[in-house]
Amino acid sequence: MGKVVFDVHYQTTLAFLISYYFYFTGLSAGSFMISTLSYGFGLEKFKPASKMGVVAAVLLLLIAPQCLLMQVAWPVKSLWHNFLFLNPISAISYGSFLLILYPLNSIIYGVFMFKENKKWTKLFGLIGIPLALAVHGYTGWILALGVARDYWNTGLMPIVFLFSAMVSGISMMILFIMIRDRFFTKEKVINDDLIRSLAKILGWLLVVDLFLVFCDYSILLYSKLEGQEVAHFMLFGKMSFWFVIVENLVGKVIPMIIVFIPGLRRSYFWLIVASLMNMVGILAMRIVTVYGGQALPLM
Repeated sequence: MGKVVFDVHYQTTLAFLISYYFYFTGLSAGSFMISTLSYGFGLEKFKPASKMGVVAAVLLLLIAPQCLLMQVAWPVKSLWHNFLFLNPISAISYGSFLLILYPLNSIIYGVFMFKENKKWTKLFGLIGIPLALAVHGYTGWILALGVARDYWNTGLMPIVFLFSAMVSGISMMILFIMIRDRFFTKEKVINDDLIRSLAKILGWLLVVDLFLVFCDYSILLYSKLEGQEVAHFMLFGKMSFWFVIVENLVGKVIPMIIVFIPGLRRSYFWLIVASLMNMVGILAMRIVTVYGGQALPLM
């Protein structure tokens, strides 16, 4: 008897553009949350970050959908179906409305902020908080509903996406504020109190983010065979460099250490390093999650 070998290459459905879409929506959600700390919650020391935060949120939300549309080959003619035929059990159906409502609300919020109308700025800022959380939370929800993928199919996925959005957004805002204050203000002086406050928040959010990663992988390692396989693939296999080194060591652990050590936190150089490392790490997290979650063939 002869033996026939089929050379069939395993393909991943979601490509890197989806990772970039998740990344930009996360940056937008994180920067929007920082912008609401003053006008929404009355924390005046964060006011210098408010206008920059909402501008960044809107611009990033204009970029993010382009990655999504390029991934799905620009089905412009069929986009209106998501609005006319709502599927109550589809995250994508809800996401279509969120991607319209969130930037629209952000623009209105920003207009009132630049007009110094505190009453309406606070109102639309508070409305925007659940919208920002929902916009990025639903991206994690999309993956979590992939029941055949053990790496994605966990209730922690939307929460992990939200916390990673917050830390990357704060890191971006630290960099933007330092650049603005140093080069685009008359005083040329960096707002030290604001930067230190954002760095402390970043540190504690990184603690929570790492704890969520620990919870996720400790469960995978003691779950069914498929879950153990994907955990070993991430920790010791092909994705280990990107997951262990880039995403967690470079992107989370080292930045957390930097912002928690007072001597390093007082150094603008080390804060810039920590922020850049964190942003690179969160981008790696998006790529690892999207690609790594589907890299192993289904059993």
